[in-house]
Amino acid sequence: MSLPIRNVAIIAHVDHGKTTLVDSLLKQSGIFREGEEIPDCVMDSNTLERERGITILSKNTAVRYNDTLINIVDTPGHADFGGEVERVLGMVDGCILIVDANEGPMPQTRFVLKKALEKGLRPIVVVNKIDRPQAEPDQAVDKVFDLFIELGADDDQCDFTTLYASGLSGFAKDNLEDESEDMKPLFEAILHHVPPPAGDVSKPLQLQVTTLDYSEYLGRIMIGRIHNGTLKAGQQAALMKEDGTIVRGKISKLLGFEGLQRVELEESNAGNIVAVAGFADANIGETLTCPDEPQALPLIKVDEPTLQMTFSVNDSPFAGQEGKFVTSRQIRDRLMRELETNVALRVEPGDSPDQFSVSGRGELHLGILIETMRREGYEFQVAQPQVIYREVNGQPYEPFEYLVLDVPEEAVGSCIERLGQRKGEMQDMQTGVNGRTQLEFVVPARGLLGFRGDFIRITRGEGIMNHSFLEYRPLSGELETRYNGVIIAFEEGTSTFYAMKNAEDRGVFFIIPGTKVYKGMIIGENNRPQDLELNVCKTKQLTNHRAASGEELVQLQAPQEMSLERALEYIGSDELVEVTPESIRLRKMKTKKLAKR
Repeated sequence: MSLPIRNVAIIAHVDHGKTTLVDSLLKQSGIFREGEEIPDCVMDSNTLERERGITILSKNTAVRYNDTLINIVDTPGHADFGGEVERVLGMVDGCILIVDANEGPMPQTRFVLKKALEKGLRPIVVVNKIDRPQAEPDQAVDKVFDLFIELGADDDQCDFTTLYASGLSGFAKDNLEDESEDMKPLFEAILHHVPPPAGDVSKPLQLQVTTLDYSEYLGRIMIGRIHNGTLKAGQQAALMKEDGTIVRGKISKLLGFEGLQRVELEESNAGNIVAVAGFADANIGETLTCPDEPQALPLIKVDEPTLQMTFSVNDSPFAGQEGKFVTSRQIRDRLMRELETNVALRVEPGDSPDQFSVSGRGELHLGILIETMRREGYEFQVAQPQVIYREVNGQPYEPFEYLVLDVPEEAVGSCIERLGQRKGEMQDMQTGVNGRTQLEFVVPARGLLGFRGDFIRITRGEGIMNHSFLEYRPLSGELETRYNGVIIAFEEGTSTFYAMKNAEDRGVFFIIPGTKVYKGMIIGENNRPQDLELNVCKTKQLTNHRAASGEELVQLQAPQEMSLERALEYIGSDELVEVTPESIRLRKMKTKKLAKR
């Protein structure tokens, strides 16, 4: 007899404690042996996830509690990875919405909750981080209820169960005044409030592929929920492709989830989430079904991309010096491979054979792809991100974002002024504790391109900025997002301290002495609106009286560090970011008449 099953997703705004809470559930379920060293954020297995402290890919795990198998799906909190959230919500029958006791609902909370409500799920609300000094759990619950009403939740959904927890300390409780030392109340809430999975064992097999994985031994692995029927290792099955064609094959391996491991199964029934090997060309959204009575499930629909970039072969003077994969065929093959697992991505041919138009959910979504590719050894260049316009009733529409800023009081005026210049409309302003103010805006997605760098300067690094896609609205007119020109290298060579010190008053540099540069490479930001060419390779004339060691004990201003995200935000329409495994460089597309010095 198979175990009772509960399938539940963990959803929340980025950094509200999803992965830490899952850590506590795993630790208290007994999956780790005594004395075993347990890392933090065990579900964030991807290198970039650990570096950035965010979840990028949805992950499956399973724990046993009171003879019930609880399948848990940890989802990303950032709206740029909404495609991951949308597809996995079809696998589950309930969800746990985590909200920070201090911050309350944030832009991505609205996004993930909206998707859950649309699927008809009834969330369990967990107010997390209640042991923090600034925590205001009652206010957080009130704001969550207001958000449910605003998003059109029905009466059952509005009558949500609330728990109070600290993922870091590893406890949850039904009421604030209760005493608790473990996660037992959350386990009990999952058993009582998440319905058992629907599905008929007697019907023909139906499993929808929601995630893809790869193993060197098993090849492509399909992960999904068995909607109907029974699945056995070694049985014959059919894969119904997106275009309606049917591929017949054999289930070479059937795996279930147990803690962080995958365990081999002989058989699994409707309702369970499993991993299946045996079909080399499976794609997300397709249906694994019975070969005698093939019946497809509805394809997974995700929101369309809102931002696009042009990827192209690197044609700078330093092309091919640092990358392993540099040709258009290699770049195209890698992008096509990404399409198989990244459902929110679109790739189309560009204006020339060595260009590709890549569309995604936002700068972070595309930035993670670019960073992953460069770490794999790819070398290429990308153009300025462009928002994707739509035509509605013959009128051009553009994407708008819902933006929330948490800033020090002294920065409020500057933030309002800058966002006003970018066509932002302020919706709300609330003064919080410790002299901080929360501002809410609706702003065109175009207006946010390049704003993060401005925002960090205005708030001196103390501001918090969150935004998510709101809707398409009529075009808001022209707007200027960069006010200064750039400093461009005049010739190829190596930058010198002498030349850079003499030109220090011209602006802020992005490079340090000893950096290899080429003609047309962007090396800094000019103080004036025009672009400026500078010779930063000029060396000091040495004589018998002026030796090389005779440098004054002076220092250059610290350069402005150009990370990948900062570079993508910064570049203009006639500029490119050159991406290699070793370097991030900015450059002009082609030479034009510039001011010289």
